[in-house]
Amino acid sequence: MPILEAEHICKSFGKTEVLKDISFSLEKSQVLSIIGSSGSGKTTLLRCLNFLETPDSGIIKVNGETIFDGGNKTKQSEGQIRNSRLHFGLVFQSFNLFPQYTALGNVMLASQLHAKERPDFKERKKEIYAEIEEMGKDLLDQMGLSDRMDNYPHQLSGGQCQRVAIARALALKPDILCFDEPTSALDPELTGEVLRVIKSLADKKMTMIIVTHEMAFAHDVSDFVIFMDDGRIMEQGTPQQLFENTHEERTKQFLHRYQQDQGQI
Repeated sequence: MPILEAEHICKSFGKTEVLKDISFSLEKSQVLSIIGSSGSGKTTLLRCLNFLETPDSGIIKVNGETIFDGGNKTKQSEGQIRNSRLHFGLVFQSFNLFPQYTALGNVMLASQLHAKERPDFKERKKEIYAEIEEMGKDLLDQMGLSDRMDNYPHQLSGGQCQRVAIARALALKPDILCFDEPTSALDPELTGEVLRVIKSLADKKMTMIIVTHEMAFAHDVSDFVIFMDDGRIMEQGTPQQLFENTHEERTKQFLHRYQQDQGQI
């Protein structure tokens, strides 16, 4: 059974169709990369999966459970949306860290807020918060930031901020970790720093969806690649199929433009 099934997802903003009948599935421990030009709908798709945007129609299933059904007109409560969102961890393009919190505070925050809904919270508050702090420190240590836990975002480099953001996304132990152009705001040296962290997560069999313009990385790390254009999935397959045996003309044109931009041809 796939860990994620997205069926016929559509999304419009006003009269503009941004997602047009998107369907795909993802197996546990797989890495899916989504590529395509700016404006093709990649980020909107991630935001729909994470319920930062609500699809107009379609079905989303995680581990066989339907967490969104566009045909069911009963409005989801805030609690239901929060619970559905727990399946996904999202790493934003520009970090989106809270400037008033330290690196450790950013990583701990979601877990602290979620803990308040536990029936034993009042009785075990101090113990629960201690567990959350230990978890946050462990995650930052995994990101190579054990000496930066008390620093605020403005005291960190872009690469360090993005590693804090990855630790934060992992804090609630999501089924699927999603990245929205995680290196686009970074210079080449810091890009390599973040990509190494993502590669280590792939080696640990973390299920991931990565929206990226890093084609070499997508080729080397992904189990499956989707090419999107104009709100549609134009082509999908293994990295070898998509990058080396491309069938769709739009995919060929996109990859050719990318190679030109990178000076590879």
